[in-house]
Amino acid sequence: MTENNELIRSSAAALAGKLAAREVTAVEVTQAHLDRIAAVDGKVNAFLHVNTEEALAVAAEVDAIRAAGGAAAEELHALAGVPIAVKDLIVTVGQPTTAGSKILEGWHSPYDATVVKRLRAAKMPILGKTNLDEFAMGSSTEHSAFGPTHNPWDLDRIPGGSGGGSAAAVAAFEAPLALGTDTGGSIRQPGAVTGTVGVKPTYGGVSRYGAIAMASSLDQIGPVSRTVLDSALLHQVIGGHDPHDSTSLPDPLEDLVAAASIGNVHGMKIGIIKELHGEGYQAGVENRFNESLELLKDAGAEIVEVSCPNFKYALGAYYLIMPSEASSNLAKFDGVRFGLRVLPEDGPMTIERVMAATRAAGFGDEVKRRIILGTYALSAGYYDAYYGSAQKVRTLIQRDFDAAFAKADVLISPTAPTTAFKLGEKLNDPLAMYLNDVATIPANMAGVPGLSLPGGLADEDGLPVGVQLLAPARQDARLYRVGAVLESLLEAQWGGPLLDKAPSLTGPSLTGSALTDAAASSHGGSH
Repeated sequence: MTENNELIRSSAAALAGKLAAREVTAVEVTQAHLDRIAAVDGKVNAFLHVNTEEALAVAAEVDAIRAAGGAAAEELHALAGVPIAVKDLIVTVGQPTTAGSKILEGWHSPYDATVVKRLRAAKMPILGKTNLDEFAMGSSTEHSAFGPTHNPWDLDRIPGGSGGGSAAAVAAFEAPLALGTDTGGSIRQPGAVTGTVGVKPTYGGVSRYGAIAMASSLDQIGPVSRTVLDSALLHQVIGGHDPHDSTSLPDPLEDLVAAASIGNVHGMKIGIIKELHGEGYQAGVENRFNESLELLKDAGAEIVEVSCPNFKYALGAYYLIMPSEASSNLAKFDGVRFGLRVLPEDGPMTIERVMAATRAAGFGDEVKRRIILGTYALSAGYYDAYYGSAQKVRTLIQRDFDAAFAKADVLISPTAPTTAFKLGEKLNDPLAMYLNDVATIPANMAGVPGLSLPGGLADEDGLPVGVQLLAPARQDARLYRVGAVLESLLEAQWGGPLLDKAPSLTGPSLTGSALTDAAASSHGGSH
């Protein structure tokens, strides 16, 4: 099998330009990515389902409209024909939605999520559904019921979590774009450790209708891409008000693509968050972060330090609020209404015993751990001491952000304290795993938008480092403006995109010739 390297390595914006100019067809672009999935995903395990027939049918429809010309061709969306992958937490008609769990294995949704409807309206071929930690509970994509995803930079390392499948698919050139969900960093942290761009929009800025809920007050769907401009283009497709989502903001969507094209940060104030760097952060992460600050300073931005003292309580508060909401949201998986049903082997056939048998077999250890923790925190006599107190801390975190944004237009920090760790390294130490989200969680607690972009390679291990930008709620455009400038400055320093530096992406471990027949044939449908 021969891969079309030019097509799979092109950005979404570049592909959109080639398609509009009819230099290439949407079928050729989609097939190139399907070929890449067949060639490498046996090693990466980014996809749980590959949507070959439908993706090619949508691509062929786009080509037919363009060939016919006229008003229909002129009305095609800029990203029409550009393929995309979707995290398997987001429901889709015609494809299984498993949430990475045995309890939903093989389940098909009767409706599309709002973001999927918008992808279909834009005529973007959906390549398939990507792997994740079960019900998005994890920081490494090792808690999937269908096996871990591997980091394309080093197949022995984690790709981040819970959206490691989406990030790995984009990093491995299996998809130019993907959708993820971010509850405590599950778009941004995988972005950091795979050298990709991940954006958590303002809470309510993108509809959550059709995303299987873990923690409803924290969850947010957002774009995964290889460039800041590509994320802006995708954000523009999926964003905006949705009457089906009661938390959806009524605000008109800003022109995020224009913001990513401004090209300067002169006069902007960028705040270093005192509590989100330094002690506890890997030296290579700190070094790349400090270099990014210097580049922004040289570009005319004013660097100021801000203090957010209550951020030190964010991790503890998050791990009370999130499991509490998760235990409530996951109550619907009862073995009665949909999904897996396991009958007790003996004794009376009561609904309680069916539910217990189904959950014991269907949920993994991490999901059970969080349900137990959340149910305890919400129980009589403990609600005020735990969940209520955590919500008070959340208010203090929001006030810290308000004070910080009074001094700076955008805040900056490392995205994650370390580079990607080895698969299995932290599976038996949940607290060590949870610490990976220490820098990303505050944005979810306050509902503010965050963007992670590649900051370079750590000195110790040559693995990607992420730089995180945070803006006030409803000011997502600022992220794209600063992010695009920083990305341009960093790429000038590296001599090109960071993913071009990945040894495993260019060496034998992830080339088409390394593929076995078994790996190629494993993607006919669901794993």
